Formats: sequence, C-alpha cells, structure tokens
Amino acid sequence: MSEHGRVQLPGGAAWVRLAGGEAVPLPGPPWESPEPEARALALDPATAHWLPPAAPSKIVCFARTYPAHAKEMGSEELKQPLLFLKAPSSLLAPGRPVLLPPESGHVDCEGELALVIGRRVRRFPADGDPAEAIAGWLTADDVTARDLQRAEGQWARGKSFDGFCPLSRTFATEPPAPAAALTTRVSGETVQSARLCDMSFSLAELLAWASAAMTLEPGDLVLTGTPAGVHRLQPGDEVRVGVEGLPELVHGVEAEDA
Repeated sequence: MSEHGRVQLPGGAAWVRLAGGEAVPLPGPPWESPEPEARALALDPATAHWLPPAAPSKIVCFARTYPAHAKEMGSEELKQPLLFLKAPSSLLAPGRPVLLPPESGHVDCEGELALVIGRRVRRFPADGDPAEAIAGWLTADDVTARDLQRAEGQWARGKSFDGFCPLSRTFATEPPAPAAALTTRVSGETVQSARLCDMSFSLAELLAWASAAMTLEPGDLVLTGTPAGVHRLQPGDEVRVGVEGLPELVHGVEAEDA
C-alpha cells in the first residue's frame, strides 16, 4: 500500500507519494502520474506544508448510511441513499483546527470513510467494483452545525462552514477490509465505533446513486456516512478518526474569533 497527499511548494501545490519516510513529489495527480519525476527532490514529511489530499470540484456526502445513526437522529432506516453536498471551501488543511463559528451553538463531529475519485464516472454500475473508480481511501470528519441543520431543513450552511471537512493528511491506494473498524475519539474518549460492513449500502451502490445524478470527476470526494455516536465539540477538544488500514485523521477544535 502507498500513500499520497498534497503539499505547498514555492511554485504551487504539488502531489507527493510517501516512500521510505520521505515525501517524493509527483509530476501530477497520482491517478495520472503515479511515478515521481527523475531527480525529484524528496521532502521531510514532518516539516512539509501539507494541503488537503484532494482538490475536488465537489464533495458528495451520504447521510444515515448506518442504521444506528439513523435511529439516533430519530429517523427510519433508509430504503435508498440520501445525498447532500458540502462546499469545497469546507476543506481543512492537515494540522489546522476546526473553528466553531459564532453562528452555531451546537457543532458535532462525524467520523467517516471518504473516497477520492480517480476517473470520470457517470452511471457507475451498482454491482461494479469500486476500485475501478476510486484512487484513494481516507478518513474524514463531516463536521456539522447541528442546530442550523435542524432549523433550516436545507443542510448546505450547517455542513459547509470553512474548515468543516477535515481529512487525513494522506490517502491510501488500497481499500480497507470490508469489516474494518471505524472509530472516532474525542479527547481520548471513544464516541463512535462501528464496522464498514454495518452500512446499509455498498460503496458501489453509493457511487451508482451519486453518478446517476452528477458526473464524478477525478479528484472529487465522496463521504460515505457516519455511524452512531456523533459528538458535540467544545474548544480544546482533539478529534481522532480512524479506519483500520488507513491514515488517521487528527484535528483540534477552537472557537472562531469573530
């Protein structure tokens, strides 16, 4: 398994591959240019300026894919996927904290498996192999202003404040096991614990549902839903989202200075 991410260089953003404890720049996105250029100058991952490991045209998300989460939200188990979007400006650079906006009095974390699309996808078959469309697997936090989501009905504002989509620093090129554990910890307390196979829909079904409505472009992100245990965030919290076999997401939480 290899890991890829994006860093800021003097000449602009660059894709890198982690190899031998170094970050080696690539000539383009890993789904187009998987091998580094000759004489590419390796970077120290500890001092590199990391960017979100995707530059999507859209962030496609799914709600209530875990029956236990639907129940805790007071909803019935879905018969078909429920799709919504987060603004690309909600992406958060690795190492930066989520800022709690003054417009909301209740912000939750939602740990999830996320996917980076690796080719143009239109009407993906529901029984297809997701690996044919996915370039990377990673962890995400679908941060949500819960009070705004409930009050407004439309979810766009409550889901899309700047920084409300933290991602792991890198993505893996190999998928996690179907029964891999997904765990979210807040300040050392485990608040979410489930297995990917607990989802009501397969990854292929989610890709089929989304791509029937909108073409998925290389680099787009798909967030696959969160299990039960969404947790209200407070300033000073540290959130860790892990999926077995994938890079872990770690971010802090601070109050936004209005």
